[in-house]
Amino acid sequence: MIGSLLYLTASRPDICFSVGLCARYQAAPKESHMKAVKHIIKYIGGTSEYGLFYSAEINLHLAGYCDADWAGNLDDC
Repeated sequence: MIGSLLYLTASRPDICFSVGLCARYQAAPKESHMKAVKHIIKYIGGTSEYGLFYSAEINLHLAGYCDADWAGNLDDC
């Protein structure tokens, strides 16, 4: 279930933190973690209209930035 939820975070950033927190305990999950996952799934069911939507009519410009030298030059920060 966590794998499916992780896939869903690409279009549902509102669940990223909760899913990431549950994913930490995959090696030794407890009943409380399963309850948390079920709660996330119920939340998704109740908020199915949420998500990222991109209109085809808008001319978007995608820009990406990366700090390749790990803040080596603090003047650039």
